[in-house]
Amino acid sequence: METVRGYYEDPYCREWTATILRRLPGAGRVGLVLDRTFFYPGGGGQPPDAGTIGGQRLLEITEDGDLVHWVAEDPGADTVPCALDWARRWDHMQQHTGQHILSAAFERVLDADTVSFHLGEDMVSIDVARVGLTDDDLRRVERAANEVVMGDLPVGIRYFESGQPIPLPLRKPPAVEGTVRIVAVEGVDYSPCGGTHCARTGEVGLIKIVRAERRGQETRIYFLCGWRALEDYQRKHAMVSSLAAHFTVADAELADAVGRLEDEARALRKALEHTQARLFELEAEHLLAGAERVGDVRVVARVFDDRNGEAVKRLALHLAAQGRCVALLASRTDRVQVAFARSDDVGYDMAALLRQVAPIFGGRGGGQPQIAQGGGTDAARIEEAIRHAVSLLKEG
Repeated sequence: METVRGYYEDPYCREWTATILRRLPGAGRVGLVLDRTFFYPGGGGQPPDAGTIGGQRLLEITEDGDLVHWVAEDPGADTVPCALDWARRWDHMQQHTGQHILSAAFERVLDADTVSFHLGEDMVSIDVARVGLTDDDLRRVERAANEVVMGDLPVGIRYFESGQPIPLPLRKPPAVEGTVRIVAVEGVDYSPCGGTHCARTGEVGLIKIVRAERRGQETRIYFLCGWRALEDYQRKHAMVSSLAAHFTVADAELADAVGRLEDEARALRKALEHTQARLFELEAEHLLAGAERVGDVRVVARVFDDRNGEAVKRLALHLAAQGRCVALLASRTDRVQVAFARSDDVGYDMAALLRQVAPIFGGRGGGQPQIAQGGGTDAARIEEAIRHAVSLLKEG
């Protein structure tokens, strides 16, 4: 006796009683073959249902000749109550029916066929065989889809036997042998499908396209239907309202307010960069004025406690750019970071010099003859390392 698949005829059934026909042993679980089920096993892009059988959580549904429902423990009795996770089923019905409507709209408005469908926990997507879609294209498709929703059209099921002519304008040909199940959104879409669907298009609720991205010669369309679309709107509405209140503007003025803020930030960054460049110049002049000389080369050796490694590197490069200079700088903040740099008209090898002194501060480093960087752990000895680097320069 085969399991009667009740979800085909009544996707709205939430609770029922079933008889266990067979039990199959599994690793840490047991498989139950029921006389009837309303649990959809998954397929065609739609995930499987969830729920309980005899109080045991449904772990998985597998198909290998029999439709097997896997639970952790045998419920004991041969007749068991079954309960569907209705919130999950209803969500899947809204998304899947919405997909049929949206795919039909893409075909009708843009002549773009749907080549795949995925129903995820957070997002739903279809891949359409067209690229270069504009925002206006997506708005027209979205409007056409929602006109079908608001029309509250009936969604029916029709069956045709293998080889029997199907006198319907199918959006795609059947991919199965034997009996063909057609989901019909009357006057809009006729597609072979084995999933669960709403009885009327109005039950789908809002269909909202949220993103589109090109994938090769196809475009992936991400969308939400029904409760998912409402929750997405509520979240975004709360965010927009919060930002509008923060900037003391109306919702419609938010984009302009953010644009003005970006312009101001860009101008401030430019002014800050100019100021920092001038400060580097002044600081370089000050450091060079007090620099120790090794022959005709000015050596600036300094440990900073108030700036990070990137700032130290920038200063070292700026000093080196002044000519006939070696900069031996270190940052001692949360960790030791070192930057050695020299002018192009100086012959010392900064990478070799750093490798010689790095063990003193428990570090390591590398780079090029003109610029070398490193880091270490012993902040207490970094000044000793810098002094030793100056001594090595004097030794030639």
